[in-house]
Amino acid sequence: MPSAEVDPRRQVPSVDEVLRAPAMNDLLRSHGRALVLRHVRARLEEIRVSSRASGDGLAAELQALPQQVAERLRTSTAPSLVRVINATGVIIHTNLGRAPLPPSAAERVAAVASSYANLEYDLPQGGRGQREAHAETRLQRLLGAPAVAVVNNNAAAVLLAVNTFGEGREALVSRGELVEIGGSFRVPDVLAKGGARLREVGTTNRTRLADFEEALGPQTGLILKVHPSNYRIVGFTDAPTRRELADLARRSGVPLVEDLGSGLMERLPSALAGEPTVGEALADGVDVVTWSGDKLMGGPQAGLVAGQRASVDAMRRNPLYRALRVDKMTLAALDAVLDEHEKGRAAATLPVLRMLHEDEPAVRARAEALAASLRAEVDVAVVAGASAVGGGALPTVELPTALVTIRHGRRSPDELAAALRAGEPPVVARVADGRLVLDLRTVLPGEQDELRDALLRVLRS
Repeated sequence: MPSAEVDPRRQVPSVDEVLRAPAMNDLLRSHGRALVLRHVRARLEEIRVSSRASGDGLAAELQALPQQVAERLRTSTAPSLVRVINATGVIIHTNLGRAPLPPSAAERVAAVASSYANLEYDLPQGGRGQREAHAETRLQRLLGAPAVAVVNNNAAAVLLAVNTFGEGREALVSRGELVEIGGSFRVPDVLAKGGARLREVGTTNRTRLADFEEALGPQTGLILKVHPSNYRIVGFTDAPTRRELADLARRSGVPLVEDLGSGLMERLPSALAGEPTVGEALADGVDVVTWSGDKLMGGPQAGLVAGQRASVDAMRRNPLYRALRVDKMTLAALDAVLDEHEKGRAAATLPVLRMLHEDEPAVRARAEALAASLRAEVDVAVVAGASAVGGGALPTVELPTALVTIRHGRRSPDELAAALRAGEPPVVARVADGRLVLDLRTVLPGEQDELRDALLRVLRS
């Protein structure tokens, strides 16, 4: 009688047999039994259903199993949020996390995050304290504002203001400021979520003070002025000044809220002088100003609020405020960044402001040095170009810069860009006119050597 054929699946070892193999010891020590077990079990099941699960094929599969599990563990345990080198020339790059923090802020966050902190504890009194005593105290002092508050982003700050002053009432907004910014943030939608009824004022390109005066009535909860972000109307236009709106709001007994967007704390160089500062908005009489912490201010993601004491206190009493407030790590980073502003050295120490102030010759010198290190490998040139501020700020302003452009004999610029993104650390560059393009304005101090090494690896591979 012929012997019965053995089911190949029975030749696959058990999970316990695999885990006892010496080749698995390092993985078990590094990753723990539970995680290794999950990947071993999944791989064995794949082998069982594989057409090669017998004879030499099975032996080869089992021999490769430890290496395959190790690779899966490496991939599955690697963080998805990683540091990247920004060589795009877009300074406030929303997709790359907007403003990078200075080392002082990163160190403060690490110290506070890795231990207990006096977030709501009054050390001198030995009792319960207020979290507002930390970064908010410095912000209030820096601006000379009657009151300030911090929530988790500028959209939250606008939502909180609209809900506080406009719930069940009308919010007057110029038609030219009913904008949508990145992430489908639409002003009409925010008003609706805040419980306010939108009252459109004027026309898209021309809104006069008289239009606001005509729209005011018993149902008016607030006048909202919105930063246009990366949208501009040019040509036949008209709009009331901030001071005119503030005077009208004061006479009418309704608050004027301004979403200032990027949140500039101090004047930029002349080429960038079109952006208003927070202080200027407050000086013009705006009741509540809101802005982002991680744009032109150069700090962490946060929504900052400054204005009249009664108005800001009303926002704090709103139950939404507790849902929108920030944690200890944001406060730590924000306080460190505000400290740089208060000491008058923000332009030198905060990466975003340092990039905005760097002139073209300085960028060109670094570009020439990088190009010189690559000329033996590839066709490389340094050409004039323009950097962008980004983040919805100053969309019509370009900063003169020097670009490193690369053309490879065998690989397309898109292939080079993809290879750079796949490296460690990933490098994000641009492709234009058939060449790989890198703008060193946005490459941080200490990253240029890493960028050169990443390029050499890709060019030589």
